[in-house]
Order: sequence, then structure tokens, then C-alpha cells
Amino acid sequence: MTTQAPETGKLDERSIRKIAGLSLVGASVEWFDFFLFGTAAALVFPRLFFPDDTDPVLALLSSFAVLGVGFLARPLGGVVWGHFGDKLGRKKAFLTALMTMAVASVLIGLLPTYAAIGIAAPILLTVLRFTQGLAVGGQWGGAVLLATEFAPKHKRGFYGSFAQIGVPIGVLLGVVAFFILGQTMDDAAFDSYGWRIPFIASVLLVGVAIYAKKKLEDTPAFVQLQRLAAESPKAVPERSPIIQVLRNHGGRIALAGGAFTVVNTAFYIYITFMLSYGTTTVGVSSGTVLTAIAISSVIMIPALAGFAALSDRIGRRKLYLAGSVITGLWAFPLFWLADMGTALSMTIALTVAQLALSMMYGPLAAFFSEMFTAKLRYSGASLGYQMGALLGGAIAPLLSVYLLDLTGSTTAISFYIIIVAVIAVACVLALTETYQNDMDDAEA
Repeated sequence: MTTQAPETGKLDERSIRKIAGLSLVGASVEWFDFFLFGTAAALVFPRLFFPDDTDPVLALLSSFAVLGVGFLARPLGGVVWGHFGDKLGRKKAFLTALMTMAVASVLIGLLPTYAAIGIAAPILLTVLRFTQGLAVGGQWGGAVLLATEFAPKHKRGFYGSFAQIGVPIGVLLGVVAFFILGQTMDDAAFDSYGWRIPFIASVLLVGVAIYAKKKLEDTPAFVQLQRLAAESPKAVPERSPIIQVLRNHGGRIALAGGAFTVVNTAFYIYITFMLSYGTTTVGVSSGTVLTAIAISSVIMIPALAGFAALSDRIGRRKLYLAGSVITGLWAFPLFWLADMGTALSMTIALTVAQLALSMMYGPLAAFFSEMFTAKLRYSGASLGYQMGALLGGAIAPLLSVYLLDLTGSTTAISFYIIIVAVIAVACVLALTETYQNDMDDAEA
């Protein structure tokens, strides 16, 4: 039996668009901070924090390993913020995650390098990257639930995609920042202070959080839970939401994580490994690769919204399956085009790849939210998403560098993408369709 939220908790379309827009802004700036690290890990950190004149591959591997630390922290962030998001509200958890990301990113921008403080530099960088992972592990669930729990049933996919659109916007902002700085200052100035500017600019997140605190209210689903808690203590989790969701829905979380792994694996190969591969192996300029990444990210923005809206009509699973299959099929053409070494071929390679990911990532916010009932939704959706991120993005750039160095070709990397695509297909087939589910419920 489900309990409907009262109609007085519903908002008009204009108010819902404002909330979704605020979710998008917060997600965009937060992902900008998170992705800055990936770009810097490919272009700057190997020589500034992991200098190894005798083995540049080892320096790059060390840099990508620290990049992966952020993904190790993301499930823990999902646990921590999922707990408070289900207990204290979506709004409070979301705002706290934004503030945590702002502090960590600004401190990265102020961090002395290896030349100044020795081994303490990479250690502190690792700690701050871990903190970034904690923050983004909590931010995603809050941004997504603010968008989907306010949305009408027939537009949950579309409004949920606003939080997802924050990803390509964040990538785009980070790429543009590094491109402009790299083009307007010499290498010495860029290494000295130029790379720090985007990180320090993350202080803008503080302003976003303050504004959101004034403008946001908690979602109708959470307000309904509070009302039920006042009427009957049994209506809310009797213990930690994480413990309860793992006990009741552990299999669903595992399937969600397996489905998401392909998205995160492929995405970080596209935007992080490809940057290193293009400049060091193919031999094109960093500006060429950054431009290709930027163009594919721009195209991804309307694609995410379009595929998400389509999922409101035909369901989430069909599009997710199609995106998984196309991602696997594109694994070899991706590198064949990249190896041509032209701006056009690189752009085509990444654009088709990102469009396939959009078929999955656009509907994903609503898909994961609809899998869980209101009182466990922040914990369940966050944990499924962040487990997929851990299995995907945490190791994708690192493993890709290792496979390339071991085999001397990208064939093994293509098979890697195909394997995770097959896993995603199997997981999605095991999940049920969700787009008709009620989200204003109170069942376990």
C-alpha cells in the first residue's frame, strides 16, 4: 500500500523549472570542480606533484591513481549524505555537499607542489581529492531528488536530466578554463599559478549554496515522510537508511551499480584518458583534444534532455539498453578515428561516444530514483550510482594507461569498454521498468 502526498505539496510548472534550474546550477559548478582534477591529472599534476624524469608513464599512473581516490570516496559520500538526506531532508544534505566541495577545491588551488614541500604535496593532494569524492558522492543524490521528487510523473525523466546536464556543463567549463589559460600564458606561468585559478574560482559554490538555502524548500516526498513520522514512528526507517536499503534492496543496488559502470568507465576514458592519449601517443596538441571534448560536451547537453524526455514516453530501460549496445559497438571506431590525428576525426569520435552515453545518462536520474521508495531513496539511488562510479571511473584512466603501456595498442582498451557494456546490458535486463512508478510512497 502506498500513501499519496497531498496535492498542496505540488508546485506549478514554473516553480518546478526554477528548482530544476537551481539543481542544474549547483550540479554544474560541483562537477566543474570534480572534473578540473581530471584535466589537471592528465596535463599538470604528473610533473608538479609526481615528478619522475626517468619514467613519465609512472608519473602519469601516479596522477591517475590519485584521481581514482575521489571515486573510492564517492560510495562513502553516498552513505553519509544518503543517511542525512533520508533522515533530515534532501535540501540540507545537498547544501552541505556543495560547501564541502567548495572548501576542498579551493584548498587544491592553494596547495604547494612537490618542489616546495616534498612528499607532503601528493599526500595532501590525495586527502583533498578524497574530500572531493565525499562531496560529489552526496551532491548527486540531492540534486537528482530535488528535481525528480518535485516533478510531475510524466516529466520526471526530463526534469531529472537537469542534474545530469550539470556533468557536460562542468566538463565544458573545466575544459574552457584550461584551454584559455593554456593559450594565454607560457608554460612557466601556467605551471606556477595558471592551473590554480579554476580551482580557487570554486569559491563561487559558496554563493550558490547560500542562494539555494534561501530559495529551496524540501520535496513533497520528504515532507510527506515527516508528516507520517509525526503520526506513526513506523512510517520512517527504524534504523540507518543505509542498513535498511542494503538489507531490503541490496540486489537492486548491485544491478544499478553494474548498469552505471559502463557510463562512468567510458566517460572517463573519453574525457581524461583521451586527453593524455591524444597528446602523448597520437601527437596532437592539447588544444585539439580539449576542443573535441568541448564540442562533444556541448552536443551532449540537449541530447541528455532529449533522451530523458523520450524516456518519459517509452520507458527508461529501452534507451539504456540501446545506449549500452552502441557504446560497445563504438569501442573500436573510437580509437580508429582518434588515431587519424585530426581535429575533425577526434571530434566525431567523441561526439558519437557521448551521444551513446546520453541515451543512458539522461534517463538515469529518474530511473534510479524510481527504483526506491521515498524513505530510502536518497540512500538507495546514491549508493547504486556511486558504486557504479567506483567500479568505472575510479580505475578507467589508470587501467587504460596500463593497458596501453603493456600492449602498445588500444585494442585491449576497446575490449574493456565492450566488457562493461555487456555487463550493463545484463544488469538492465534484470531490472524492471520504472517510469510508471509512484514516487510519493512510504513503503520500505
